[in-house]
Amino acid sequence: MMDWQLFKEMLSLDSTSGKERETALWLHERLEAPSKELMDVGDGTLNLFLRWGTPQVVFCTHMDTVPPYIPPAIPLHLLDPRIKAADKDRLQKTRKAPSAIKGRGSCDAKGQLFAMYMACKELEAAGVTDFGLLLLAGEETGSWGAKAFSKTPFQAPYLVVGEPTENKMVSASKGTKSFDLVFTGQAFHSGYPQYGVSAVDMFNDFYNKLKEKDFGQDPLLGETTWNVGLLHSDNPQNILSPELKCRLYFRTTFVSDQKVQDWMASIGAADTARKRSLKSGITVIPRGGDAPARYFTLPGFRKAPVAFGSDAPHLAGFSQKIICGPGTVRVAHRTDEQILPSELETAVGQYVRICQFLQR
Repeated sequence: MMDWQLFKEMLSLDSTSGKERETALWLHERLEAPSKELMDVGDGTLNLFLRWGTPQVVFCTHMDTVPPYIPPAIPLHLLDPRIKAADKDRLQKTRKAPSAIKGRGSCDAKGQLFAMYMACKELEAAGVTDFGLLLLAGEETGSWGAKAFSKTPFQAPYLVVGEPTENKMVSASKGTKSFDLVFTGQAFHSGYPQYGVSAVDMFNDFYNKLKEKDFGQDPLLGETTWNVGLLHSDNPQNILSPELKCRLYFRTTFVSDQKVQDWMASIGAADTARKRSLKSGITVIPRGGDAPARYFTLPGFRKAPVAFGSDAPHLAGFSQKIICGPGTVRVAHRTDEQILPSELETAVGQYVRICQFLQR
């Protein structure tokens, strides 16, 4: 039976990345398991590991969410069993009650957390043992909880990571590569631009070159994509920009992962001579990332590749890794983030079947 009140309480907690410590403490008190362990990540946040016996199958997802926090809205009929089905249909037809559960984390990833915990309770009630539920901090900002957990000696055959995959098993996922870029120009009066070098113009030239770059089409993961963030240049309007900084974030494929790294290295190397002679150029600082990966799938389950990252590449100590969960990435990180109750119910049954299959 689905404990919708528990899910509402989970969604009512603001666990925006950096604030999830209190959520971990609350979950430690609220969730039931034979063994519960809080684990220090090292940045003030906590992981939480629930165990039933000696885990051979570990369910895993993250507690933190992206900003801003959005309080939950849950259909009344889920919280009040006195509302009959006819009343539920009437309310939904008149749009006085939502059919979906809304709020930050409903889809990514408190929905997965809730479904996994409900599955654990079903397995426990059925007498199944030797499984666990690992709840991690900091996934949205660098998988810090996953990296901290990987330093422990814990090992198990199977890991099941919860992400919004429409309850499909992930066959493969794109990798990530991140770079900090510094465009160094020469400040000058904007009335005489011929005597200076605008870092903004340098960025525009690089941006156009990047748009034209073909990193190849991957038969499984498709094209390579990228995004510019943290863009900043604070020069006054009447002075050429002496410096512009930004971060470039790639979603790489099996075809492009090394190509991206080589191309970015060539951009930095090509500007070395220019920086020496003109005292301007581009500095490329690699920040790392993870490689595209294939994942374990089971017969009888739908599967598909995805373009987003997860904690899975950063979790060591597991022989096989599965990624699947309710919800769709199309609404994750949006202000209208939501999930259908039916998706959560399907996920619970699927997680139970996965555990039973893997323990055969």
